[in-house]
Amino acid sequence: MRRLILRKKNQIALISGILILIAFISKLVFKNEEIFNLALIIASILGISPIAIQGYQALRVKVVSIDILVTIAVVGAFIIKNYEESAIVTFLFLFGSYLEQRTLNKTRSAIKELTKMAPESALKQMENGEFEEVEVDEVDVGDILLVKTGAKVPVDGTVLTGEGHINEASITGESVPVSKKQDSLVYAGTILENGTIQIVANRVGEDTTFGKIIELVEEAQDSKSEVERFIDRFSKYYTPVVLVFAIIVWLISRDIELAITILVLGCPGALVIGVPVSNVAGIGNGARKGVLLKGSEVIHAFSKVDTIVFDKTGTLTIGNPKVADKKYYGNDIDKVLAYLASVEKESDHPLAKAIVEYIGDTKYYTVEETNVVKGGGIIAYVQGHRIVVGNVELMHQENVHLDENAIKDITQFEENGNSLVLTAVDGELKVLMGIRDKIRLGVKENLQKLKALGVKNLLVLSGDNQAIVDLVARELGLTKAYGHMLPEDKQAHIKDLQAKGQIVAFVGDGVNDSPSLALADIGIAMGTGTDVAIETSDIVLMNSDFSRLPYALGLTKATARNMLQNIIIAVGVVFVLLFSLFFSDWMNMSIGMLVHEGSILAVILNGMRLLRYRLK
Repeated sequence: MRRLILRKKNQIALISGILILIAFISKLVFKNEEIFNLALIIASILGISPIAIQGYQALRVKVVSIDILVTIAVVGAFIIKNYEESAIVTFLFLFGSYLEQRTLNKTRSAIKELTKMAPESALKQMENGEFEEVEVDEVDVGDILLVKTGAKVPVDGTVLTGEGHINEASITGESVPVSKKQDSLVYAGTILENGTIQIVANRVGEDTTFGKIIELVEEAQDSKSEVERFIDRFSKYYTPVVLVFAIIVWLISRDIELAITILVLGCPGALVIGVPVSNVAGIGNGARKGVLLKGSEVIHAFSKVDTIVFDKTGTLTIGNPKVADKKYYGNDIDKVLAYLASVEKESDHPLAKAIVEYIGDTKYYTVEETNVVKGGGIIAYVQGHRIVVGNVELMHQENVHLDENAIKDITQFEENGNSLVLTAVDGELKVLMGIRDKIRLGVKENLQKLKALGVKNLLVLSGDNQAIVDLVARELGLTKAYGHMLPEDKQAHIKDLQAKGQIVAFVGDGVNDSPSLALADIGIAMGTGTDVAIETSDIVLMNSDFSRLPYALGLTKATARNMLQNIIIAVGVVFVLLFSLFFSDWMNMSIGMLVHEGSILAVILNGMRLLRYRLK
């Protein structure tokens, strides 16, 4: 019976409202007091039943909830035969609960939209080679799937054949189609706008990037900040205090109506709901824009950030460097370039990829005894020759002689803003390459927006040489720039900033910079949905769009302000109601409940404004 009553709570509110309407029509139009009282008595009994059940359930876990206050107040009004107020109070309370739940569901629209985007079926290649439509749950890792124009990609996978353009808005928040061809990665929930492709499934179900995004947003919206936890603790003790205060007032004044009115007016409903609705709406807005905020603690911390530290490559720059300058020393350069390409082909480093791309078609040799020197380069053996590839420091460590011409060239390359890669064969310098990366479009303007939003310090920490880092810093107007930084150096610098009392956010690519992302007060990954980016950072900019960074900061500041506004509204309304009760003649239980429910609606509507937030 209890479950049925709670399940039908909204219908009970509707019936109570109709009965109250019938009661007032019978009194005002037909002058019938009997129907007036009977309708209000039935409305009171119906309305109090779900409220009393919720209060009883709260008492079972030793919590004096708002429902207890309302139940006692309504029972008291009923005893003194104030049926009008008992019926109106229960109706307003139930109707307010309905509006509250309905509006909270709206603020969770990001989850609903994401869930609707989830693929339900896939065209799977069967044993006979034919493709048949199956439920997406029936797809396993390694299955070959066919995706046609207009269809959703069912799983994370790699393109085997075909090509086309895919809308990745569900992953990145960016609706501009991305070209895909053989060996390109595709993600579940994205839409193939044109073309036909066959893919092999890499990750399925909840393991897909899309599945992890949904899980992340759900967890973030359900998380509680320190403010929310404080309000929960406050409400736990505040509600019994109101109950005791009402009893004391009754004992002193012997005015039961005054006491039960205090119970109604003291309900902290708006205070309890105000902060969560702001939190949910802010996170939902970010999710739709490709900004994943991992919980309300992140919102609070990021809104107060005064220092942002950037990695250079892939963050301030595009992350696709090209060989811009070169110098060769000695003979047999073609063979040396072949050795260099053979060594660098085994590396995933952006500079290595730029070198292999520049050298192009060449003969590749077997590489033996490869040794990666952290922050320096690579030492390997090819056809019995000791090949050293790396920066100037590595050349000094390996006792590679750099003559005056080489030093002059190195200085010139650095002045041009190049990252340097030197290649030595058997201790003799053979190749010097200068590699440059372009600054991301719009980065300078977005850094100015960060300053306008209150960020005082903008720093860059990079493994590149100081001259290159200084060049980037001057061009972008950064506060300070530090080069020759190993991962542990970056961590040490962040610790130093934190020790000085600065609240530090670190922005990196989510892979190489994971230690710094984890150490900073707020870690922000410029990642296209990589596992490391999602797991390590506090905020993920899903499409690596730098303009999302000031948007994320502006959104968290707006959300933090919104939470504070809702707290002020909630506390202010309770104060005004109680003040009016003791120092005015117009306040009563029905008016108090109406204002109380109005305050709940006010904080909900205020929180929902965040769904329409735009960075000015």
